[in-house]
Amino acid sequence: MPIRKAQVSDIPALQELLQQILLVHHQARPDIFKAKGSKFSNEELEKILSQESTPIFVFESESGEILGHLFCSIKEPVSPVLNPIKTLFIEDLCVNEKARGQKVGEQLYRFVEDYAREICCYNLTLNVWNDNVVALRFYERLALQAQETVMEKIL
Repeated sequence: MPIRKAQVSDIPALQELLQQILLVHHQARPDIFKAKGSKFSNEELEKILSQESTPIFVFESESGEILGHLFCSIKEPVSPVLNPIKTLFIEDLCVNEKARGQKVGEQLYRFVEDYAREICCYNLTLNVWNDNVVALRFYERLALQAQETVMEKIL
């Protein structure tokens, strides 16, 4: 399978994909997202890669090109009012614009869904912007459903 845990040597490809997803968000919500920037420095990515609680998976082509990534975090909140459950939260899922429509995102998602089961997670969650209709439909096709809704009024 062409999906594996990301390595430090993948950081340039991760940065490129993060820029692509930033542009998607900027096009949907330019009032919130900048057109260019870096969500993480290379040093921050190295730290994320070194932590068991924040795995990053990549989809690698036969030629060695990174066609997509999926950033996760494993959450086990402690609260006096919540049941103690382990959640795999998808922080970022991005497919290179050259590879969209080739089931790369679906394969990454299915891989991480299996991974979440293997590590005994109760659920898998993520956030998606309502203006990102393509992503919303993608997740709905994968049987995800809304857990909560954040409301907004621009002043």
